[in-house]
Amino acid sequence: MDKSNFERVHSRIRPYIHRTPVLTSQLLNALSGTQVYFKCENFQKMGAFKMRGATNAILNLTNDQKHRGVVTHSSGNFAQAISLAAREAGVTAYIVMPKNAPQVKKDAVRDYDGVIIECESNSKAREDDAKRIQIEKGATFIHPSNDDDVILGQGTAAKELLEDYPDLDYIFTPVGGGGLLAGSILAARHFSKSCKVIAGEPLEADDAYRSLITGNIEKNDTANTIADGLRTHLGDRNFPVIKTGVERIIRVEESEIILAMKLIWERMKIIIEPSSAVAFAAVLKAKETLQNKKIGVIISGGNVDVSNLPF
Repeated sequence: MDKSNFERVHSRIRPYIHRTPVLTSQLLNALSGTQVYFKCENFQKMGAFKMRGATNAILNLTNDQKHRGVVTHSSGNFAQAISLAAREAGVTAYIVMPKNAPQVKKDAVRDYDGVIIECESNSKAREDDAKRIQIEKGATFIHPSNDDDVILGQGTAAKELLEDYPDLDYIFTPVGGGGLLAGSILAARHFSKSCKVIAGEPLEADDAYRSLITGNIEKNDTANTIADGLRTHLGDRNFPVIKTGVERIIRVEESEIILAMKLIWERMKIIIEPSSAVAFAAVLKAKETLQNKKIGVIISGGNVDVSNLPF
């Protein structure tokens, strides 16, 4: 995953994605004591950064693989991304989704012609059903976060952010499955001389935080967090990158996630989902150590069920 790989990936997917804007807010700068630059992947196609990795993975399929289709498991955003990227390439996408995934995300998957297979809301059920579809359909499995093509694709968001603001001190991302975090670490390594990467994670689903402590991939017995996109765990492809490259992981409480989400909705007039708010919640929690720094925050997505807001 060297610099030339990154540049090839970005060149490959560029015609199929948006170069999303970077927004700022004087009020949020004052609240955090920093200069914050929000990379708005909520304006990405299908509403989240995951379009980047999904597109790269689909474009790398062989003709035979395209004919047989693809399968993934996802609570929502990667499901939508794979469905849309697959439809644009004429590929069937089978999507294993937990029964309690937000209805707005299920509806979007169907709008993009994804074939939904509902499962119980735990990692084992997701993985077992995805494996069954692989066998039954001959479909190629594409992991939402633990896949080299996906990781490099996701990292192009941080690459663009650093192209626009090369003097950032830190980039903050949320961490769930680890694809965005690992990709951002690699982008910072290749396209910045000094930018470090910090992750925000819900306290109620702090497997990545615990994984750094133990040195092994930890899982959550429960994940009772509003940040539904982060109810998953790291993998063997992204964890080595994260373990050696992340500056730290900051855990945030549910009330802090809701406050960060509400602030961005109210002050910036943009829609972000709870998983996105985790990154800015981490900035606010660590603001005493970030004074007068330049901070990039990747707003990971904006796919929200507006009939079920937390505020």
